[in-house]
Parts: sequence; structure tokens; C-alpha cells
Amino acid sequence: MRKTHKDESAKVALDRRGFLRAVGGAGSLAAAVAVSPLAGSEAQASETADEKVKARYQETAHVQAFYRTNRY
Repeated sequence: MRKTHKDESAKVALDRRGFLRAVGGAGSLAAAVAVSPLAGSEAQASETADEKVKARYQETAHVQAFYRTNRY
């Protein structure tokens, strides 16, 4: 039996699809490996309880100038 051009092109197309699947799988595997160390660690609070409730807003001279120029 003789191979036709159509059979050869179908084989090449399947090979390309297999290659792209492998590349896509490798990319997602690499992303999962990169994220996995982050998921295992516990989160640390960046502020203490006292820092969370302290007053943060201060109306300084440059804030007053901003309000004055923008009429707030």
C-alpha cells in the first residue's frame, strides 16, 4: 500500500499537536512548582495590633495646600 500526501500531512499535524500539548503541560507544571513553596508557609502579620488601630491621617501643610488648591 502506498502512502499519500494526505496521510503524511495528518501525521505531521498530530506530531505538532503532541508537541504543543507537551510544551503546555511543562509550562503549567513549572508554574505549579514555583508556587508550591509559597503555599506551605504561614502568613506573618506585618503590623501589630496597636499599629492597626492607631490614627494614620495627619493633615500636614502639604495636605492643606492640596485641599486649598483643589477646593475640597
